[in-house]
Amino acid sequence: MEYQDILFETKDHVARVTINRPERYNAAAPQTVHELIDAFTRCAMDPDVGVVVFTGAGEKAFCTGGDQSVRGKGGYGGEGLQWPLEVAWQHITQLIRTMAKPVIARVNGYAIGGGHVWQVVCDMSIAAEHAQFGQAGPRVGSFDPGYGTGDLIRAVGIKRAKEIWYMCRRYTAQQALEMGLVNCVVPMDKLDEEVDIWCKELLEKSPTALKMLKYAFLAETDGTTGITHLGVGGLSMYYGTDEAVEGTTAFGEKRKPDFSPFRK
Repeated sequence: MEYQDILFETKDHVARVTINRPERYNAAAPQTVHELIDAFTRCAMDPDVGVVVFTGAGEKAFCTGGDQSVRGKGGYGGEGLQWPLEVAWQHITQLIRTMAKPVIARVNGYAIGGGHVWQVVCDMSIAAEHAQFGQAGPRVGSFDPGYGTGDLIRAVGIKRAKEIWYMCRRYTAQQALEMGLVNCVVPMDKLDEEVDIWCKELLEKSPTALKMLKYAFLAETDGTTGITHLGVGGLSMYYGTDEAVEGTTAFGEKRKPDFSPFRK
């Protein structure tokens, strides 16, 4: 699809997804969400992509959540698109959390509200020194009863997570680093260089091992859903074995499979 609100590029096995609404502090409108779903789906499906970088345009904001100017009852609207929260926003969150490759948040400024939730659920976060973090839900009549609370607890502990949500305070990049919200903090002019270093190191690792590790983390946190991802990840590898090929070959040839060589 043709993008209006985001930028998308792939190069050297790295996909970069950028919210391109700097005039709105990269707050997401329905069109933005629609495009992000498409872009992250492409990242998940493209075998040539090994790492995904998620960021915002400019130097002011990573993402400041949903665009409050188009928020209404039940979700967000405008420009012919409707955005039910449980369908759209959570779909992006799930794509980030479950795609079988690492997603790095390149935090180039404000990560507030839903934008903060998105950086929390990324596998790793690298922030510029001037970045600020925080939730805004109780201040604007909103909240996140799922990944935005659960993953935050696991990152910073329950007392700090409740402080972040209940108080709606802003935290500096250094404070975020100290509490475990981000992995690394660098000057803005070094942000891309640092992100490239992390991408390069990840691409040197076994993609299958990274996939199964990501699924293993999901298995610990996501119950049956997480176990399913881990199990299907293993199944995808099993399908490539001689044992699995014997099963499907025998079915096609209408004979009983011979699995005896695989019991040794």
